[in-house]
Amino acid sequence: MPTTKKVNASTIIDISVFILVILFLTMNLLGVVTLAVVEGRSMEPTLQTGDLVMVIKVSPEDIHVGDIIVYKKPNGTFIIHRVIKIKQINNQLYYVTQGDNNPIPDGPGVPYKDVIGKVVSVNDAPIKIPVIGYLSLMFRP
Repeated sequence: MPTTKKVNASTIIDISVFILVILFLTMNLLGVVTLAVVEGRSMEPTLQTGDLVMVIKVSPEDIHVGDIIVYKKPNGTFIIHRVIKIKQINNQLYYVTQGDNNPIPDGPGVPYKDVIGKVVSVNDAPIKIPVIGYLSLMFRP
């Protein structure tokens, strides 16, 4: 006679998290999703140092005021800030950004060519995994 094994809720959660991690890693390897680690206090309280966020590449028209984007500065550093205004200059879109915890905008605007992508969110709340990003920050030169 076959035996049945009862599966508890924590096992289901563990399996679900494992599948999600594998899915995100696969999407990252395929270039569909980029993972980014928050460093600094400029996006507090929304995002905090050590938070891991998912970033997807989107078309310029899919970036709106209120979205959080990741962009690359000319010196090579990456910034994760919120879009507060969108400007069009010479048929190119520029995104004026500002950290939620910063008193002033970052500058005149970020051209789309410097945008890595948009932080994935649900109902305007960014999807994040708290603390796990500290692992990568510890090994940064």
